[in-house]
Amino acid sequence: MLDCPAHAICALLLLATAAQAQPSTSRGQISVAQVRAMLDQAATNPTARQTLTAYLAGSGETAGWLLDSARGLPPCTRRLTLDAQQARDAIATAPATAAAETPATPLIIRDMLRRAGCRLAE
Repeated sequence: MLDCPAHAICALLLLATAAQAQPSTSRGQISVAQVRAMLDQAATNPTARQTLTAYLAGSGETAGWLLDSARGLPPCTRRLTLDAQQARDAIATAPATAAAETPATPLIIRDMLRRAGCRLAE
């Protein structure tokens, strides 16, 4: 666990450190290329592992909070889950040629909600 009272700030700082090898999208979003790099480097690079953990935890916690805060939405049929393999599977749908410009977070969150059986819109 990060020893920082503002986990979001720590996560952003870690992302900035590890993201130097891969650019974010031109709109400043975390790209599929960045997440792929973190996933590939996590086994051997402690900074990439910390960054990946912070990113996935932040994404999962935010999605859960948004669902908890939304009123009138049907509950999900299963728990929300997110791990490195699930993230890798979710971003695998992005074309390699567009990895630097494809935002990773919407792909990961959409997959997480689908796996949990969440219905947000008809």
